[in-house]
Amino acid sequence: MKEFESIVMGKSSIPALSITIILMIAMTVGFFICWRLKNKQRTNISYLIAGIVGFMVSARVLELGVHYFCIIMDNPVSRFITGSTIAYVLYGITMAGVFEECGRHIVLKYIMKKNRTRENAVLYGIGHGGIEILGVILPSIITCLAVAVMFTNGPIDVALASLNITEETAAMALPTVKAAAAFDYGMMAMNVIERLFAMVLHISLTVIVFYGVVNARKGCLPLAILLHMLMDTFAALYQRGAVSLWISEVWAAFWAVASAFIAVRLYRKMAEKGDFLG
Repeated sequence: MKEFESIVMGKSSIPALSITIILMIAMTVGFFICWRLKNKQRTNISYLIAGIVGFMVSARVLELGVHYFCIIMDNPVSRFITGSTIAYVLYGITMAGVFEECGRHIVLKYIMKKNRTRENAVLYGIGHGGIEILGVILPSIITCLAVAVMFTNGPIDVALASLNITEETAAMALPTVKAAAAFDYGMMAMNVIERLFAMVLHISLTVIVFYGVVNARKGCLPLAILLHMLMDTFAALYQRGAVSLWISEVWAAFWAVASAFIAVRLYRKMAEKGDFLG
């Protein structure tokens, strides 16, 4: 497979990938431990679990089910969406915003009716954002690390055989191998910072949705959906090659901070209602 012969693993790929894995695990665990220790009497682990389950059902089951029909399957709808950058971006950000934020709203309003403290809202957001790191982002980085190790420590044909890469699967495996080869300390920093802002966003949007639930404010859910869509807009444009990665990250950081600003104000307002809300 000639396409793999020209790929040279960067010297920093293995250490950069390894450090990225460690930092992402530390980030997820650190958010939980720090918040739990600070608010032990006002938080319940059930909200962390609810955040994890809520994300998995809304984003990894229901949303992916729609993606299968609208993106993966070959039909007129998928051909239209994948054939147009505007359609692709609008579809992607709308699905992410609607499924994740409506999932938050449903769980927080109809399932998690007890212990409605603002601290538990944050814990839910940590569960939501944390499982995205551990269950979605981390496996791909671990795969890249395995690829980097294989291609660095042995001949290409041995690496290909170890990774079960054949002529039939070469096209699918090539992007992962290229990503592993190009991964350096700059990419490490970008990935970690991006996940940090994503975690801030998930916590902030949870607080916004939670505030709407306990105060019967119908505008909070649409606001959360809109903020989520805005956050993801340039990431979708980057996937289509319309903007650079750095521009995409700066855009995402701006909306994460904007969402956090709104969430902090609402979080402080909830303190006026007393210990338990709703």
